[in-house]
Amino acid sequence: MIDIQKFDAVIFDMDGVLIDSEPLWKIAMEEVFLSVGCSLTRKDFQKTVGLRIDEVITFWYNEVGWEEYSPKAVEDKIVQRMVELIRENGDPLPGVLETIAFLKEKNLKIGLATSSYSILIDTVLETLCIAHSFDFTHSAENEEFGKPHPAVYLSVANELKVEAQSCLVIEDSLNGIISGKAAKMKVVCIPEKTHHPEPKLSVADFMFEDMEKMLKALKMK
Repeated sequence: MIDIQKFDAVIFDMDGVLIDSEPLWKIAMEEVFLSVGCSLTRKDFQKTVGLRIDEVITFWYNEVGWEEYSPKAVEDKIVQRMVELIRENGDPLPGVLETIAFLKEKNLKIGLATSSYSILIDTVLETLCIAHSFDFTHSAENEEFGKPHPAVYLSVANELKVEAQSCLVIEDSLNGIISGKAAKMKVVCIPEKTHHPEPKLSVADFMFEDMEKMLKALKMK
């Protein structure tokens, strides 16, 4: 059970929380890496879940390398492919719309803190028709460090004018959980379904199979 009355704001991660985009990221990366001569597979990308895309590209450039294309060019290709895939396949995950409506009823502030770039925030929120529901959205591309650093969450709390300790974070990855906890926020983990079983996710304050079950817990208090 979560006592929602203890919080002034709820801050959502985006990928794997609002939209089932992790499989889309793997499709986009596999396609683009193959086009530049790297035979990386979707299984490989488990190593970089939760990082900013520029950090993902840097990691794989150092690991396997490629020629002809700069890391920035590869990054741009992946982001553009993601925009296309989200527009083609974008649906909210179960419980998302209902949870947002419930939080609105409770007059809680609603924020978004994601490693994805602003163009992808706009694409997701427009595709899901929920842009109007958020009081502030923020990309870690605007921070010196991405998750697991807490900066992106602290920036959202600051913009929402709430104390970090009064924020509830909803995350799906270990890097995201660490980010929220480092910001001194309480963290709900709803594990993304394509992640390998990860015992370390238990460091979250609350764990639910999906957002529908989380919403039931919120309504119990």
